[in-house]
Amino acid sequence: MNPLSRRTMLKALAATPAAGMVAGLAAGAGTATLIGAPRIARAAEFDFKYGNNLPLTHPLNVRSHEAAERIRRETNGRVDIQIFPNNQLGGDTDMLSQVRSGGITFFTPSALVIATLVPVAAINAVGFAFADYGQVWSAMDGKLGEHVRGAISKVGLHAFEKMWDNGFRQMTSGAKPIQTAADMDGLKIRVPVSPLSIAMFKSLSAAPASLQFSEVYSSLQTRIVDAQENPLPIIQVAKLYEVQKYCALSNHIWDGFWFIANGRAWRGLPPDLQKIVSTAINDAGVQQREDIKALNQSVQADLQSKGLAFNQPSPDSFRAKLRDSGFYGEWKGRFGDEAWALLEGAVGKLA
Repeated sequence: MNPLSRRTMLKALAATPAAGMVAGLAAGAGTATLIGAPRIARAAEFDFKYGNNLPLTHPLNVRSHEAAERIRRETNGRVDIQIFPNNQLGGDTDMLSQVRSGGITFFTPSALVIATLVPVAAINAVGFAFADYGQVWSAMDGKLGEHVRGAISKVGLHAFEKMWDNGFRQMTSGAKPIQTAADMDGLKIRVPVSPLSIAMFKSLSAAPASLQFSEVYSSLQTRIVDAQENPLPIIQVAKLYEVQKYCALSNHIWDGFWFIANGRAWRGLPPDLQKIVSTAINDAGVQQREDIKALNQSVQADLQSKGLAFNQPSPDSFRAKLRDSGFYGEWKGRFGDEAWALLEGAVGKLA
């Protein structure tokens, strides 16, 4: 399969409201659009709907489209998946409800979205847990991911083995670069409305402020806040480099998409078709990870050319601060000893 072009991916992100990159992207206006290959002449034996919250040209939808075509081809038309992008079937909460009831068969919520139903699913967003993608995929393709999938199965859903990428969050600042945890002391930083995020920044002695994303640019410009945190493509699309001087590649939170299916519909598929569908979706997820990785690399280069100065702080001082403040201990209690041990097995000792 041909790699996605940087231009295609940046157009997708530019068309996406920046506020929802991690917790889900808002719907655009317009009529419903289905993507996929032309319909098979005869009716499919299994006709499924897949909803998501991302634009048609986002890497997730491009790779999902390829997976749907592959599934249709390899099942000889027995399985047909209609893709409804860009919140056409409702918001994240609506689609999560629909996939549970069987109104739709497939959905790709971010881990933070599905955590509203399965709390342990938020464990991948623990502050400064993952230093890099190597640790992310070791954990989420391994025993920690298996543990979370088991929890998801208990609410009547089937989660496929490979998570799709939603990106690391990075910190930008205006007055000085963020090098160590000491630089967080008293820092007025905008964060999303997420209990885990707010708790993390408070534990770092920062002063987190939950603002609507539409207010972030002006708030940085007028110094209501001094800093913010988001994935690099959002920093680029929202032109935050115009009101920020420094970017710390902190990788402080990673979030991804779980590709989930209605449990009854999944169990109703014969084993041979389950294998074809699983393989196609998991393979597409791995390819989407590479798309996002390449996009982030190109975006960093573009931001540097626009004058944003980058540094890569070690996570050690941040982890130590979170440990000493009791943050890790508190969230270990919330997630449970088993899940926490699996996380530490991939990233090292936290609490």
